[in-house]
Amino acid sequence: MRFLLPLAAASLALSACARDQGEYPSLARRPAERISGTAPVVTPPPEAPQPPAEVTGQLDGLVAKARAADAKFRAALPRAQALVGAAAGAAVASESWSVATVALADLESQRSQAMIALADLDALYAAEGIKQSDTTAIAAARDQVIAIVAGEDDSLNALKGRMRS
Repeated sequence: MRFLLPLAAASLALSACARDQGEYPSLARRPAERISGTAPVVTPPPEAPQPPAEVTGQLDGLVAKARAADAKFRAALPRAQALVGAAAGAAVASESWSVATVALADLESQRSQAMIALADLDALYAAEGIKQSDTTAIAAARDQVIAIVAGEDDSLNALKGRMRS
């Protein structure tokens, strides 16, 4: 009985919601909701022009310059590793320390040759980017030289770390 009174009140309240269907608005699309007209045709942006032939011709030369510098770097690396190994733990300004420092300077000189090639590639990349040319080929060459320089940096940092200890 206790549930009967709330049930009766709820049914009376809900019956007030059931009115004549004609009073509600239609859910059909109105004329203002219909799509009409045409959209303007969008033309795709023009493709970026290719860099001039003299620019793309320089790319192979600059990558070759970096590879040649890396070959000299790799050739001098075993000697520098041996000298740094001999100087590990030696006093600063001792003979072995000085010889190892000169060997590291020689390696850094070879690395700088690869860095010059990278700087030239960066200049080409920036100049062609400003002209809004396609820089894909330049970026690929830059990535190759960046990888070469990064490998040289890793070798130099390892040797310098051994010199400090």
